[in-house]
Amino acid sequence: MYALISSQKIQLPPGTVVRMLGSWEDYRALQDSRGDASIPRIKYRVEEVLLMSPLPKHGRDAHLVAGIVTALLDAQNRNYEAFTPITMELPEQGGIEPDYCFYIDNWQGVVGRDRLNWGIDPWPDLAIEIDVTNYTDVNDYLLYRLPEVWLCRRSRLAIYRLQDNEYRLQETSPYFPGIDLSALFEQCVRAAGERGTGAATRELRRQIAART
Repeated sequence: MYALISSQKIQLPPGTVVRMLGSWEDYRALQDSRGDASIPRIKYRVEEVLLMSPLPKHGRDAHLVAGIVTALLDAQNRNYEAFTPITMELPEQGGIEPDYCFYIDNWQGVVGRDRLNWGIDPWPDLAIEIDVTNYTDVNDYLLYRLPEVWLCRRSRLAIYRLQDNEYRLQETSPYFPGIDLSALFEQCVRAAGERGTGAATRELRRQIAART
């Protein structure tokens, strides 16, 4: 497959990342060209547009991490809302598309909503990013002030928490106190590689139930 980027069509081979100078209008035009599809992912920084066509590992790991989050939240008997795909935007300033996002503290603000208005509705509490192609920079989320971002790179999980206007690497998450999430993620990645994602998620839920 060859790469093609135009106002009429976008076609990128899997694993391709494209960075180019561009305005907010260029970014919106590329979104229109993509139509209702969620691929490629499109990101906007001031005067820069980035496009990424994910590899299969991207989606598989995103599903696995989301499964870990939902299993832990269900064990806490907590309500939440989750969205994927989703585009978060601040006009003329930025646009970003996390692989998954969760509303945990602010779930009531978006429950039952089919569309979100970023000028009115709350930002997600947690964003999940799978970085297979060096497309992701956690600092891109500073504009949106999400409380927490999880970055999965090379089968390792890094937890970033917003503190004093910067994202700082943390050992744990306040949403799941006392849990070694990095070790849990590595365990699930190994299990998924050997027995499949479904088996890994079911095994995790059994382990959680045994501890409670």
